[in-house]
Amino acid sequence: MSGTQVRPDGASARTSTPVTVRDAAFDVLRRRGMTKIFSNPGSTEVPFLVDLPPDLEFVLALHEGSVVGIATGYALGRGEPSFVLLHTTPGLGNAVSALATARVNRAPLVVAVGQQDRRHLAHEPFLAGKLAGLAGEYPVWVDQPVRPQDVPGALERAWHEAQTRRGPALVIVPMDDWQAPSPEPHEYAAPDRLVRAAAADAAAVEELAQLLERAESPALVAGAGADDPETWAALAALAERLAAPVWQEPFGARAGFPQTHPLYAGDLSADRARLREALSGHDVVLVVGAPAFRQYAYVEGPFVEEGTVVAVVTEDPAEAQRSRVQLAVLAPHASVCAALAERLPQRDAEPPASRPAPDPPEPGDALRAGHVLAELAARLPSDAIVLEEAPSNRPELLARLPARDNLGLISPAMGGLGFAMPAAIGLRLALPSRPVVAIIGDGSSLYAIQSLWSAATYGVGPLFVILKNGGYAIMDRLAEHEGGASAWPNVDVDIAGLAQVFGCDARRIADLDTLREVLDEVVPDLADRNEPLLLEVTVEPDAAFLP
Repeated sequence: MSGTQVRPDGASARTSTPVTVRDAAFDVLRRRGMTKIFSNPGSTEVPFLVDLPPDLEFVLALHEGSVVGIATGYALGRGEPSFVLLHTTPGLGNAVSALATARVNRAPLVVAVGQQDRRHLAHEPFLAGKLAGLAGEYPVWVDQPVRPQDVPGALERAWHEAQTRRGPALVIVPMDDWQAPSPEPHEYAAPDRLVRAAAADAAAVEELAQLLERAESPALVAGAGADDPETWAALAALAERLAAPVWQEPFGARAGFPQTHPLYAGDLSADRARLREALSGHDVVLVVGAPAFRQYAYVEGPFVEEGTVVAVVTEDPAEAQRSRVQLAVLAPHASVCAALAERLPQRDAEPPASRPAPDPPEPGDALRAGHVLAELAARLPSDAIVLEEAPSNRPELLARLPARDNLGLISPAMGGLGFAMPAAIGLRLALPSRPVVAIIGDGSSLYAIQSLWSAATYGVGPLFVILKNGGYAIMDRLAEHEGGASAWPNVDVDIAGLAQVFGCDARRIADLDTLREVLDEVVPDLADRNEPLLLEVTVEPDAAFLP
């Protein structure tokens, strides 16, 4: 038998010697705080899961995309890696899109992938997987331990890889490895503790400071990597010192700046011409926690006007290296921004005018997404976590529901659908005191509707608001933009009925008065909900889409 105790430094120490590789792996999970196992298992995972110790909690989802989505939300909420267990080729294959989203959304995951018995892998038996490259380049690290005794150390290293590189780290484990004799303590190829420097290099700060000091009209761009309390505060102090507008990166995964701040200028366009227009007139643009710049459809020309100097501060080497900028600095965001705010003189310039929220649609109009979003904006508390997966309504959602707290707005930055519903469940599991609202298109909801079963089964209470326009509205708008007719039919599915089949309470709403009544009833108690609720709101499709 094995157990753990917490050391004074916060890590855990073994209290007895593990007997098997499985025992040693359980110790790794306890030591690294991964005591929830998110999975949809198969036969290759049974040796690991049978008679699971009571201090380890198993969380089942009915599709691997939902498994990874829930684990992603849990990791984002905790800021630490979640543990995922997938079933060889079918499980990993089903999960690839969700793993890609986790990578782009900077979610740390430790993913153990089951494999057939090591002793006859050479014969390619049933369920033997060609797993190492199946997820492509989306994992930050992939390991196939050479011998069973290397598995616990590989899981420990995967924790470090996921935490440091902010993405999914995979370990492939043959099913017979779990019952093999445990390794000796000195065989773990991973440090007990990994300390990351939190201070920025003084020379790098000085180079950025001189660039901003010379600027006549600086501007800031905040990205998903800046979504933590320390960076929000430091970035706000820097913006106030510069009297500079702050934009949100295009198609960002999370809000990198308090979006009710007077200096917040809005979301940058994912259209290159409109991006240039927004940043025109600024001679220096400092991007924090994002690349420069993510775009959508290709448009010719540079990202910024001639004469505009762009610099990037990021902790992600790949993000820095693909940015077309004059200066890229790899350093902790909060430290750099705080040092710049102290180093730079206060500007006397008049700050730019703050961006007002758009007026809500007229009550007499047909019910539109704008009505729903405006009514939510009037009621949601400042600490609400809003997940966005309504592609055709995204620009209006961003305009009406500003992020007022860290994790206030989360989007699937990869563009793949099926993220918001399971991620909302994981976030609510991780942060049970915060209201969680997922605003999802009806088409998007069908990619992960089965995740509602997990919310109902485990007593997790997000609010799911489904904007039902009865078709693929964003695809219709894109087809119109191309000047042609769409090839796909409209899709009208009973979303509320499906939710009820999976054990989730659901209501149908088709008019503004009913919407207001339901929101007045439901929103005040969102923080205390322990059961999911789905609102299927029938809305007219928006006539335009401008990314």
